[in-house]
Amino acid sequence: MPDAKTAMNLRFPDPGQRAAIAAAAKQAGVSMQEFILSAAYDRATAVERQFLDGFQASMARSGAAFAAEPSSTDPSTEQRAAEQEARRDLEQHQERGHAA
Repeated sequence: MPDAKTAMNLRFPDPGQRAAIAAAAKQAGVSMQEFILSAAYDRATAVERQFLDGFQASMARSGAAFAAEPSSTDPSTEQRAAEQEARRDLEQHQERGHAA
């Protein structure tokens, strides 16, 4: 079984990119493979954190909507009666239109 440090095949079309990564890895005191994997892990966890933060904000907004007082979300008795009357008027108007 190949050694874990040599199992990763690193090919860089840009020699300058390879040199920059090699210098950064040397400065960090780690191998290029470890430096690249660490950077990839950091990026992935940052994306995950951003997603989870957005999800938490969404959950908070949803929770606030469900926790609202029923009177602020439910129509009043007067509003409900007006809607029912408007629906009856609309249905009667549509029936007259079909009869014509």
